[in-house]
Amino acid sequence: MTRGPSFERRRALAALGSGVATAIAGCLGDGGLAISGDPRYEEGTVDVGDDAENRSAQEMTAAEALAQQEVNDSVTRIDVLELVEHEFVLEDDYRGSTVQGTVENTGSDRIELAEVRVRVYDDDGAQLGRYLATVGDLEGGARWSFQVIVLQSPGDIARYDVTALGTPT
Repeated sequence: MTRGPSFERRRALAALGSGVATAIAGCLGDGGLAISGDPRYEEGTVDVGDDAENRSAQEMTAAEALAQQEVNDSVTRIDVLELVEHEFVLEDDYRGSTVQGTVENTGSDRIELAEVRVRVYDDDGAQLGRYLATVGDLEGGARWSFQVIVLQSPGDIARYDVTALGTPT
């Protein structure tokens, strides 16, 4: 029995598909920008004491103008973006409640857009809000010091979690 041209075409397409999958896997391997799916959040604690003051109305207006809350849908977890450190910091000006830290691009390729997302929770575990900071063009090996402005009063926040996401070039 002889095989027709459609069988040969299927075999060629199967080989081509395997080759493309192998090539893509090689690009995302060691030193590449492996995209890993869902964000991995790290926990953080909030310890501000009982004397923490709320923002004034003017300070809240300034904080609301600078606090970022709209996430970028094009970012995802990338293995080379590493949260080096993070902590809750209460600033004594309009910024008030913040989460500050450092993200490092441990790879060799540039990250087009890096985003840090912070979620804050009350004592009962209810999420109070989600805030973020972004930076463009994070070169391979570079570090970024971020500051995320959180609009909740420091006394309302029991804990937070944080993740770093990005868009590869």
